Amino acid sequence: MSEIDRITAEILDCSIRIHRELGPGLLESVYETVLAASLHRLGLKIDRQLPIDIEFDGMKFPAAFRADLLVENAVIVEIKSVEQLSRSHAKQLLTYLRLMRLPVGLLLNFSGATMKEGVRRIVNAHVEDRNFSASPRLRAKSEYGA
Repeated sequence: MSEIDRITAEILDCSIRIHRELGPGLLESVYETVLAASLHRLGLKIDRQLPIDIEFDGMKFPAAFRADLLVENAVIVEIKSVEQLSRSHAKQLLTYLRLMRLPVGLLLNFSGATMKEGVRRIVNAHVEDRNFSASPRLRAKSEYGA
């Protein structure tokens, strides 16, 4: 199991446990706070609402976006609490992954009856470092047409 796979497994385990205990329907900020604290307690490095700068055409835009969670400087976690995930949610995360040159992100929707239906693993196919595993069916491009 690669390091990325180990990290994402721990994130998913915590997310499922949180969903079972707290249930669906809370604000995204509540799930973010509890998930960040749970992962930190496991010894993982967590950055919350991390401002990310981008550069375009020689211009720099400070804090152009904020990642909900960055875990171990390796996995972006975007947290939602919506009726249903949309293609735009996956595209948003994929864009973050590309801008940060990271291989994998998790899109977590805590509003479903079960956490399993609210999990999407998004893979940045444009990263050269392939020290992670993902079947082609898990890639955002094939799943969402991004």
